[in-house]
Amino acid sequence: MTARLFFLLLGAFPLVAHAQVRIETGLISGTAGNNPTVRVFKGIPFAAPPTGDLRWAPPRPVTPWEGVRTATEFAPSCPQHPYTKDSLYYRPPSPASEDCLYLNVWTAAAGTDERRPVMVWIHGGALTRGSGSLPHYDGTALATKGVVVVTINYRLGALGFMAHPQLSAESEHGSSGNYGFLDQVAALRWVQRNITAFGGDPSRVTIVGESAGARSVCVLMATPLARGLFHRAIGQSGGCFGTMPTQEDAEKAGAEFAKALGADDENAIRSLRALPAQAILKQDTGARLPVSVDGWLIPNETASIFAAARHNDVPLIVGSNADEGTAFVRWPEDRSAAAYRAIVGKRFGKLSEQFLRLYPASTDIAGQVAAVDSFRDEVFGWQARTWARHVANSGSSKAYLYYFTRVPPGATAGRYGAYHAAEIPYMFNNLLPPRPWEALDRALAETMLGYWVSFATTGRPGGDGLPLWPAYDPTTGETMELGETVTVRRHVNRAELDFFDAYQQQRREGGANR
Repeated sequence: MTARLFFLLLGAFPLVAHAQVRIETGLISGTAGNNPTVRVFKGIPFAAPPTGDLRWAPPRPVTPWEGVRTATEFAPSCPQHPYTKDSLYYRPPSPASEDCLYLNVWTAAAGTDERRPVMVWIHGGALTRGSGSLPHYDGTALATKGVVVVTINYRLGALGFMAHPQLSAESEHGSSGNYGFLDQVAALRWVQRNITAFGGDPSRVTIVGESAGARSVCVLMATPLARGLFHRAIGQSGGCFGTMPTQEDAEKAGAEFAKALGADDENAIRSLRALPAQAILKQDTGARLPVSVDGWLIPNETASIFAAARHNDVPLIVGSNADEGTAFVRWPEDRSAAAYRAIVGKRFGKLSEQFLRLYPASTDIAGQVAAVDSFRDEVFGWQARTWARHVANSGSSKAYLYYFTRVPPGATAGRYGAYHAAEIPYMFNNLLPPRPWEALDRALAETMLGYWVSFATTGRPGGDGLPLWPAYDPTTGETMELGETVTVRRHVNRAELDFFDAYQQQRREGGANR
């Protein structure tokens, strides 16, 4: 019996808790979720373990299995360093393994013929940390609203992004690096082939990511390898519109990394593949190995791909948060406003006076505020608006821009505000302890969940009594504020984002100071 015929026959039967589901590689059995109407399938392999000769290789197919594979436990995370204990994002280390290319599915579909919209979540963590199994990523609430939710792992750090001349030489495409993005493409291909078994619709797949996950969504919109694998996109606090290193630059960085591990000859990659993953991870603490224009997955700078309207033309929700910089910007105790102004002058050159008019640094405290706010606008706000502009201007699809301003209640509220990643518990509607969530937070979570689900369903965020969210128009700058009020604003932080337009243009013309 073919897999397609099996799915067609199975459509007449309900998906119940602990039911066996047949995917292309064999039978799996899941479990009931936090809500008994939701079935959860954890730790499903979507690619072969990237170990041995498959370390630093494009993902390979999974070997089919006999019998029933239990899918009731999350798989290990990919190897990574934990956040430091003083970080807002610190969590106790969880099991990790180089054998980490697994995904998880939440579904409330009563039968395989329901064809519900699908959301594929790509986690953040600077492409060096994270996994698809963190508690805030639990897909139960989304599944109860009619979406099939998939969360994925992908290779991180040096194991996921190292390029090297010897790796490029062994590639049929002459490229190397960006393996973590190739893992994401492999996961989306798995979804296309298998999601009907969970009641999902492969023609309505939305990719969603935050931070490095949003950067990943942006790359997936740019790469021709993902064409047709998804139909809507949501990018939360991230993007891919800065300048990018070449493949040669990335190979040089990888060769230096290999040399630091004692692999500096014609057998360097063979030597590195023989090392335990922990040895690679131990060395992977310095400068990040770059995402590069590899000529295959990323055939040109992603900003240029969007500017030329060669991206995957799908509807987009994109946005950022009001206090993105608070968790990242470190203001040393001995730094003065004068020292900060000197840093600004060195970095921005002839644009520095304009920068200081927008971000005044007349006192030490004002300088600290300027550092935090400018980080927010450059790294996140500018990326979001640029992304929305490209989609609005260069294709048939619409973009919807948001600005998240709700400060989550709790002891850290005064220090961090509406910090980077603060919106995630709301869009998943996972308001977990120990924060003292309020009625306003629960209402906002329901609103955001409604927008995200309606977008995954129809390509438009709205309906069911939700406030009207107009499509983004660069001339009027409509932006949905998601906070204590849910309302449309125009041209949020316009002058500041215009400044970074000018700065990025200066960089591309070769006149920037860095």
